[in-house]
Amino acid sequence: MSAQTQEARATDKNWFRQVLGQYPTGVCVVTAAPPDGPLAGMVVGSFTSVSLDPPLVAFFPDKGSSSWPRIAQAGSFCVNILGEDQEAVCRRFASRAPDKFEGQLHRPAGTGSPIIQDVVAWIDCEIESVQEAGDHYVVLGRVLDLQIDSPRLPLLFFQGGYGAFAPHSLAAPDTRGALTEQLRSVDRIRPAMERLAEGLSARCIATARVDDDLVVLASAGSPTRSSSTTTLVGQRLPFVPPTGSVFAAWLSAPEVEAWIAKSPAPHARDVYHASLEAVRSRGFSVGLTGDAQRQFASALDRLAASPAEAPGIDLRTLVPDVQFDPPELTEDVLRSIRLISVPVFGPSGDVEFGLTVYEFPRPDDGIRGYIDRVLDAAKHASEILQSSATANG
Repeated sequence: MSAQTQEARATDKNWFRQVLGQYPTGVCVVTAAPPDGPLAGMVVGSFTSVSLDPPLVAFFPDKGSSSWPRIAQAGSFCVNILGEDQEAVCRRFASRAPDKFEGQLHRPAGTGSPIIQDVVAWIDCEIESVQEAGDHYVVLGRVLDLQIDSPRLPLLFFQGGYGAFAPHSLAAPDTRGALTEQLRSVDRIRPAMERLAEGLSARCIATARVDDDLVVLASAGSPTRSSSTTTLVGQRLPFVPPTGSVFAAWLSAPEVEAWIAKSPAPHARDVYHASLEAVRSRGFSVGLTGDAQRQFASALDRLAASPAEAPGIDLRTLVPDVQFDPPELTEDVLRSIRLISVPVFGPSGDVEFGLTVYEFPRPDDGIRGYIDRVLDAAKHASEILQSSATANG
């Protein structure tokens, strides 16, 4: 290949865009509040983190942008990370509308820059420096404040269009540094989760206990029905009876009593004890389909999709009516199983994760084969965690 051919390709703007378009980028709206004039906002597909210490980020506005001079005049900006459902917001701020904020709900960040309602996250910055780079500027921003507002999948720009990705595997963000060790551990077992989800054509999640909640740390598998397209990763579920029995069944007696005491239905104490005994003897927990389960799943999906639009939902009030772990696994019960949960034991012998599969197709040869495969996957995951601890010790 000649040097002339290489140079021709590198300088062909359309080819440059096509090749670089093979790499997906997140979509943000950079906003600012200039001292004089209306609010400013522009769509950016070039936002990136730069440094942790000091906290710096950057974006690259086109020199021909009409919005950038107004943001520069403000001396500060806020990066709004758009969610997968905010394509209309993206197109509004990518337009040449005289007032891009008309009808768009927002609130001021510390710098006064607008935070757009329902964005995934925002980063409030002051301009640190501006440098020329060809037909763009490199704008370096020093981070003053940042927050996750509505955790969900981000809007992406890929091959010339907007969209979202359908993840086969996700892990939760460690938003406050409380999950560092659990996230390291769950990364080790994600391949096992992915194989299990693929083998059962199901969805698989790993949960961990964090104080009084069960946090969904990772997921694997794709949605199998149109009504469940959200990811539960990062969601917190109440650790109250009858949920979380794969953790409670291996707690000490005082801890079990404390778990039962959290229930809105403490009169069911004997039922909960019987359920835990069943889980211990079987080695797994099951949840049954029914109206209460469907109501709980629907509420959880709404919370995962848009927390801001579901402020009145309290999962704790919905939990007591959901059916888990009946004393006998009759044929009718086996046909009603809609989820299977198993414990994954860490190096200390305690339950480190709960591994749950759901949204699986009804098996022709019965659910017991599914249960065996989930148990095998959990055993393998436990061995991975224990062998990893030995190797690191």
